Amino acid sequence: MEQRIGSSSQPLKAEPVKGAGFDPAFIPGLTSPVAEEPEDATSEGGDVEAEEAETPAVVAETDETDADSGEEEVEDGPVFEASDRRARIVADRRGIRLSLDEEKCEFRWDEIGAVETESPRFGKRYTVTVHTPDRRWYPIEIEAPARSRFQEWDEQLDAVLDAYFDEDASDA
Repeated sequence: MEQRIGSSSQPLKAEPVKGAGFDPAFIPGLTSPVAEEPEDATSEGGDVEAEEAETPAVVAETDETDADSGEEEVEDGPVFEASDRRARIVADRRGIRLSLDEEKCEFRWDEIGAVETESPRFGKRYTVTVHTPDRRWYPIEIEAPARSRFQEWDEQLDAVLDAYFDEDASDA
């Protein structure tokens, strides 16, 4: 029985090693293997011209959806919005949306069991926790520019909850 020792035991370049241990995105049966494209295929002039020809159509579709969403943004009811450099919370007629860096989650009003706020005795981190009926909770901390903002944020969030959150529907 022979064993390789040293740098000659590197895997062969002809066939990549497959499996979840080497490629976390590899799930047999659910995903197809990614074919590697040659670098010169993306730098050809023909592909760039084809992409430029498709760009106006994509921009036109985006403009239409922005116009539609702009109409939806017009609201009569109260809106609560607080953010810092990393975190953001928005509560309006559609529900509550939390985001932290690139991670985002959205809760409709019928998916929310309770909303809890907490302001620390010392410090400037305002915590909002969204509780769901299936006993899960999603906290987010927002750093306030000053401690005086805590009372203002509580009043704004209470106005939104009074307007849109139906406690009877969450109990059912």
